Amino acid sequence: MTDFQMSLIAAGGVFVVGVISYNKWQEYKARKSVERAFAHDHDDVLMQGGAAPERDFATDALRQEPVLDGAPEPSHDVLTEPAIFAEPLQHAAPGPAPAAAPVPAAAAALDPVAELPAVKPDTPPAQLAENLVDPLIDCLIPLNSEGPLRGDRILPALLKLRRVGNKPVHFVGLAVNGDWEPIVHGGVYTKLQAGVQLATRTTALNELEYSEMVTRLRAVADEIGAEPEVPDMIEVMSEARTLHRFVAGHDAQLGVNLASKGAPWAMATLIGALENAGFDVRPDGKFVMADKEEGGGTLFTLSTNVTLGADTTARLTLLLDVPCVAPARDGFGKMVACAKDLVQRLDAAVVDDFDQPLTDEALEEIAGQVREFYQEMDAADIAAGSTRALRLFS
Repeated sequence: MTDFQMSLIAAGGVFVVGVISYNKWQEYKARKSVERAFAHDHDDVLMQGGAAPERDFATDALRQEPVLDGAPEPSHDVLTEPAIFAEPLQHAAPGPAPAAAPVPAAAAALDPVAELPAVKPDTPPAQLAENLVDPLIDCLIPLNSEGPLRGDRILPALLKLRRVGNKPVHFVGLAVNGDWEPIVHGGVYTKLQAGVQLATRTTALNELEYSEMVTRLRAVADEIGAEPEVPDMIEVMSEARTLHRFVAGHDAQLGVNLASKGAPWAMATLIGALENAGFDVRPDGKFVMADKEEGGGTLFTLSTNVTLGADTTARLTLLLDVPCVAPARDGFGKMVACAKDLVQRLDAAVVDDFDQPLTDEALEEIAGQVREFYQEMDAADIAAGSTRALRLFS
């Protein structure tokens, strides 16, 4: 076979590959055209008004972390009495708020009031959006699209990404009125923002979780026709570790113990006394003092220090989850008042973890330390008892 024949064969092969490639490209373009034609409803007259001014949610409240950057290594030095408990309390996830009327399942699953702690049902949508995707405690990832996105179309895809590890993931959208809002059925959005929480009470967002977040978010973005702007992993990990240092350094549970002066208390009698003192006895055996003046939020809890099946106990412990109770609710003051009331009801003594009496002077000193603790949290813009604090210390 001559060189000329070999050249003809090679040229023919190139021509055939070119024809096949061209046909594949035309097929791809046609398929995309059809998808675009049927991907959106044709009632976007809502979008024909004046264009909403573009805002970047990430710059609406830029992350200010000079206080966090200087946060001390994890410690509990603010509260130095031996009655401080370092073990985190496990909070039950808040239940969904009752709906006034039936809503679609996807909308109920993304109900922002149900997902956020300490948020009133009448909170404005813009405030809900900032609570869901918070620039201070979340890694924000913009999702850009060529055209408007309808809430009822994108909700099923967004529901597939709700959590990575133990870090919650939320989405908000830029509505036609120019405000960022939670994604709801019937809404129309020109931009989206995803947010993954940088830290919780137990851990910081790590490389594995962030990689999982990015991978799953890209799949969601492909499904809804959007493109994510993924932040650099090194910067995100640095922010996550900084935030977690602050959380670990301010994770304080303050305890006051009651010891029986005589025989152990019978549990049957004790439960009645605790109910009379204002405690709610939960089905799981927990005793909770609710703040009846502030909508029923938990002020402090009580532990009997024995198992559910025990007949008696000689020691009770009142626990205040300090970062989760706002200063205005005076959780420590009300806990001390409750302890003194129980002293009279049960013939008990207020003691520390080493069974040493806690005098009024010692309790007042602890109260001063609690006030300093709250000031530190305010300085970091993570006020105790706020939605931001409750998200972090959960």
